[in-house]
Amino acid sequence: MLDRIVVKKVIGIKQCTKLLKSDEGKVLYVAKDANAKLISPIIQLAQEKNIEIVEIPTMKDLGKISGIDVKSSAVLTLE
Repeated sequence: MLDRIVVKKVIGIKQCTKLLKSDEGKVLYVAKDANAKLISPIIQLAQEKNIEIVEIPTMKDLGKISGIDVKSSAVLTLE
């Protein structure tokens, strides 16, 4: 299991997409069990921007390491 993400971050597909388009972000974390139709565009955008992508097994795990009590599909670190 990964450690908690403690650097500055945004959570959620919309926020991550917005900041990726603004050329912000260092690492994109995505949940493997997220809806592929929703997550594919953000993965493609991160690849185009040469952002590191880390896959996390479940949305629940991603939410937990992000420090929230709900599931999450995507998290983008900013530092």
